[in-house]
Amino acid sequence: MTSQALIRPAWTPATIALMIGGFMIFWPLGLAMLAYILWGDRLEGFRRDVGRSTDRFMGSMRRTGMGQPFATQTGNVAFDDWREKELARLDAERRRLHDAEAEFASYARELRRAKDQEEFDRFMAERRNRRDDGPIVDGQPA
Repeated sequence: MTSQALIRPAWTPATIALMIGGFMIFWPLGLAMLAYILWGDRLEGFRRDVGRSTDRFMGSMRRTGMGQPFATQTGNVAFDDWREKELARLDAERRRLHDAEAEFASYARELRRAKDQEEFDRFMAERRNRRDDGPIVDGQPA
């Protein structure tokens, strides 16, 4: 979400007005708006976690031999075989994308660590150079 959005999970005049209007019209609407204001920024992470949990659960069901519990056989063997192959291919593609996402997250984390290390080293070098200039009294060089 961009910080320029009119209705975003924050205490803006628009969200406060919607919350008050929601309480006046029907109290669960006001309560829902209050929850959005307080915890709306966590919704994206929550949705991603639920998706991953669902993928793991369905994958474990396939591995245990239960198949797809909500899929029905059409009676056309050729179509059912094709569908199973496509679903297996899509599952492999999903796993490959998930691995690439994890690999990129690790790469980005390593870049941030390297940048932080570089900034810290620069700070320490500047601090060392400052100390070499002489003693510091009351925050000023003496």
